Amino acid sequence: MNIAGHFSYWITIFVAITGLYIIIARGNLIKKLVGLSIFQTSVYLLYIAPGKLIGGTAPIVAEQFRVYSNPLPHVLILTAIVVGVATLALGLALVVRIREAYGSIEEDEILEQDETAITDPR
Repeated sequence: MNIAGHFSYWITIFVAITGLYIIIARGNLIKKLVGLSIFQTSVYLLYIAPGKLIGGTAPIVAEQFRVYSNPLPHVLILTAIVVGVATLALGLALVVRIREAYGSIEEDEILEQDETAITDPR
């Protein structure tokens, strides 16, 4: 197996694992959103990697070109980036609201306050 030939996939796997680790291991909600953004970047890389062919050109039909790159992954990624930015904005808005309600953005402190509210309702 040629590892160097699949370099972009190895980078994609590394970035995905890094993003998932940040999401799972961190208790700060902002850090979780950063991990989500990193994971989304790995998905972008996964789509873009097979979209470019070595020696391929833009899909403009001409007699001197025989190999064309597929433009569809690039268009899908543009849409995914817009969705990712909207998701991040919504997440940040929720974090602001959680901070207003609980006074913290640390997951452990929020859960502790919820448990206290359930066991000792005033």
